[in-house]
Amino acid sequence: MRALILVDIQNDFCTGGALAVPHGEAVVPIVNRLMSLADVVVATQDWHPGDHGSFAANHPGRKPFELAELGGLPQVLWPAHCVQWTGGAQFHPGLDTRRIARVFAKGTDPGRDSYSGFFDNGSDAGPGLGRRKATGLGDWLSAQGVSQVLVCGLATDYCVKATAIDAAGLGFRTTLIEDACRGVGMQADDIPAALRAMRQAEVQITSAAALGVTAG
Repeated sequence: MRALILVDIQNDFCTGGALAVPHGEAVVPIVNRLMSLADVVVATQDWHPGDHGSFAANHPGRKPFELAELGGLPQVLWPAHCVQWTGGAQFHPGLDTRRIARVFAKGTDPGRDSYSGFFDNGSDAGPGLGRRKATGLGDWLSAQGVSQVLVCGLATDYCVKATAIDAAGLGFRTTLIEDACRGVGMQADDIPAALRAMRQAEVQITSAAALGVTAG
C-alpha cells in the first residue's frame, strides 16, 4: 500500500506568508495531481503555540535566522509562523484537502521544534539521547498497511528532508518527488546538501513527470 505524505503546505510557507518558501505555492497543482497515485493521502501541519521556543520573538534581543538552542539541540530562530488557529497555519487554499485522510500536527510543544512529520526534534533524555517524541504518523501508516511512501511539500531542506529520512529509517520504502517540493536555501548548498542526505538515508529521488504526472 502506498501513501502520499504532504509536508506543511500551509499559507505561512507560501508567497505572502510569515516564513515564505520561494515559490512554495507552485507545488500545489502538482501535489493535487499526485494524489491519484496513492492509496492514502496524509498531511503534516506545523501547529505552533504563540509562545513557541523556535520563534525569535520569544527570545529577547535575538533576531530571526540566528542560531540558538532549544530542547538541548541547535535551533534556528524563526519568525513567528503557523501559529495555531491563525490563517497562516491553514493549508493553502488551492490544496485539494478532500483526499486527505488524516492530518498530523507537529511543533505543538513550546519546548521542542519539529521538522519531521514523524518525530519532534527534542529528547527528554537530553541532547542526542533517547527516542524523540512521536507524532503518531508512523504507527498510523503501519496500521493502514502502508509499506511505501511518497514525500512532497515544503521545505526541501528542512521539514521535507527530515520527514523523508525518518520515513526511510522506520522501514518505509521512501521516494521524494523533487519537483513537488520547494526549499528555503538560506545557504547556496542547503538544498543540494539536503538531497545528498536523503540519498544517503536510502531515499529514492524522482520527479512527478517521471511518474507520469504534470502540473498542467
